Amino acid sequence: MAVGNSPRVVAAGAIGNVLEWYDFAVYGYFATAIGQAFFPKEDPVAQVLAAFGIFAVGFLMRPIGGALVGHIGDKYGRRVALTFSVAAMAIPTFLVGVLPGYQVLGMPAPIALTILRMVQGLSVGGEYTTSIIFMVEHAPPSRRGLIGAMGCCGAVGGILLGSATGALLTAVLPADTMSSWGWRIPFVLGLLVGLAGFFLRRHLAEAPGSDGEGRSPLRETVQHHGRLLVRLAGLSMFNAVGFYLLFVYIVSWLQLADGIAPAHALAINSTSMVVLLPCVVAMGALSDRLGRKPILLAATVLAFVSAVPLFWLMHQDQRLLVQLGQLGFVLSVGMFLGTQPTLMVEEVPAAIRCTAVALGYNVTLGVVGGLSPLAATWLVSRTGDDLSPAYMIMVAAVISFLAALGFRERSGQPLEGDAVSA
Repeated sequence: MAVGNSPRVVAAGAIGNVLEWYDFAVYGYFATAIGQAFFPKEDPVAQVLAAFGIFAVGFLMRPIGGALVGHIGDKYGRRVALTFSVAAMAIPTFLVGVLPGYQVLGMPAPIALTILRMVQGLSVGGEYTTSIIFMVEHAPPSRRGLIGAMGCCGAVGGILLGSATGALLTAVLPADTMSSWGWRIPFVLGLLVGLAGFFLRRHLAEAPGSDGEGRSPLRETVQHHGRLLVRLAGLSMFNAVGFYLLFVYIVSWLQLADGIAPAHALAINSTSMVVLLPCVVAMGALSDRLGRKPILLAATVLAFVSAVPLFWLMHQDQRLLVQLGQLGFVLSVGMFLGTQPTLMVEEVPAAIRCTAVALGYNVTLGVVGGLSPLAATWLVSRTGDDLSPAYMIMVAAVISFLAALGFRERSGQPLEGDAVSA
């Protein structure tokens, strides 16, 4: 049972999410420079493939991290899990920023980079879902959609902060400087950001929802809630493919497919994410009035029918058309991101909530989300079709649509498995 819903608690949860995702997202935006620093000099596509390959390895650790941090959250409390996850992000982020490249270390450089990304992926695996759960459990039933969306905005805001930092650096530093050492600055600053998040999370107050002594949330989840895990994983498909193609991979796509300068690509992406934030909040609030399922179903239908036209628009020569194309995706992605977090929390009993949501969500985000930029880069290179990522989004939208159909509408009702509603 939640202990209250003070704005300070909600803000602390969202701010911690901002700090965490700033660290993790910076890698995606500087994938091209990282590929040049840590891999042998090959063609540019090969270097981006290698960099996104390590990006995928970090994501593949998310299910393991979700199981670990989720277990901690269910057994020892949400605050302990959140403090652990943000601390596990800060040090590897700093080390990526100071790690010597391939020309200095040779093959140990990409190996060390891979290990650091694995540790970061372990942390992120439980961070997002546990923070969302913490916030929604503190919210009154009539505002759970809004509060869940605010938590999601913490993640989007963190990625936006990484994008804006990249845009600022590429605008003020020469291109040669950025590719040689300028890309390291956000990673070094990430240590300070991560430490701030650690101290924020360490002082959060919490009343545990259930006594975790003598039980294993992970075993209980896997043995008795397998079908729920499958539905949660399917629901997360559009989130995984849509978000990481449209707001992470797209920065590299605009450079490779359209020949847009890095600074302009980051500026376009940052503008779209600024618009995405109020869209997410508005859709979360709307789900408190209309329900979660109608908005999720509408989001996936819209994404399916608009994917190809919007990617075609982003492939035009004029920067304004490119911007309009990405802004077109903001509506469907915002509808989905603003609604999915609260629905997941509402569907899972309190005793296994952190574990089940973290596993169901992170299996898809880790495997599919982590591999999506790599798969999209390979598809474009292999087929010569710059619109290939649109087809991936369409498939993901269909899967999430079918998964959403299988959930019951619980908006406004007490959280399942809680003795007393928040």
